[in-house]
Amino acid sequence: MRAWLVLIAALSAFDVQAHRFAPSLLQIQQMTEDSFAVTWKTPIQTASDVALVPVLPENCRDEEISPWIQEGTGKLQQRRVRCEDGLIERVIAVTGIPENQSSVMLNITLLEGVSHQAVLNPEATSFRVPREPNSQQVIGRYTVLGAEHIWAGIDHLFFVLGLLLLVGGGSRLIWTITAFTAGHSVTLAMVTLGVFDYPVALIEFLIAFSIFVLAIELTREREQSKLWRHPWWLAGGFGLLHGMGFAGALADTGLPQANAPLALLFFNIGIEAGQLAFIAVLLGLGFLARRLLPAYSASWVQLPVAVLGIASAMWCIERGLEVLG
Repeated sequence: MRAWLVLIAALSAFDVQAHRFAPSLLQIQQMTEDSFAVTWKTPIQTASDVALVPVLPENCRDEEISPWIQEGTGKLQQRRVRCEDGLIERVIAVTGIPENQSSVMLNITLLEGVSHQAVLNPEATSFRVPREPNSQQVIGRYTVLGAEHIWAGIDHLFFVLGLLLLVGGGSRLIWTITAFTAGHSVTLAMVTLGVFDYPVALIEFLIAFSIFVLAIELTREREQSKLWRHPWWLAGGFGLLHGMGFAGALADTGLPQANAPLALLFFNIGIEAGQLAFIAVLLGLGFLARRLLPAYSASWVQLPVAVLGIASAMWCIERGLEVLG
């Protein structure tokens, strides 16, 4: 019993210490041209007597302040402030960070979907809100975002894997990937630029269904598969669906007003770069498998086909239920 009490006391002390040094959150959302909603959440317990206090620019004044609300081990306060001339090129800071050896997550969302994120710490206790990025910054940022999205989207990667298994290499692979690229580029641009909207849950279900259809085709003999003879129709048609999925990810990030077409272009280029890198990895693994395991070169293909079929069937069920509510 004594041992248990000591253990519980130690864990409790550790838990308190962990929450004491938990990061704070400062979230600022622009409501109108000069009106902002500010949310400040910070741990109740601190490491010193010096309080953590957000400091907004001098051109900001409070219009409404809510009372403190306790949320778990933290406390939260919301404010409505008016900042003449906005926050661009203004400095936002938090005092008390070095004394508490803590950090603050800063999220700023401006109009038209422009957002900034920063981590304030003892070495950097303030953040200057930048103007919209220049062309070079847009090219670098959105290329990386596109590549990151394709690598993080397991369903999109599975579809590319299925296409590779269906057509193999050579010119057929080039034409098929080109058709897939053309398909998703069209809907990515149209949705992002507001030409039309779409039901997100239904499109996510259809993306999963496209992988399931591809897995079924991979179980058939090539002579019996019309899609094997003309795979670019499948790739282009389902590419339209996948482009809507890419547009959803881009909508979460937002486009810079001054460089929206450039950002859209290089987001798509980033997707293609990530996609081609994935295909190169798959082709390299396939080459090694044929060299190191020549006796199993025909049978090992069934494993990824089974994975595609099982995963896509589960996604269809899961996303289908979401469509049905």
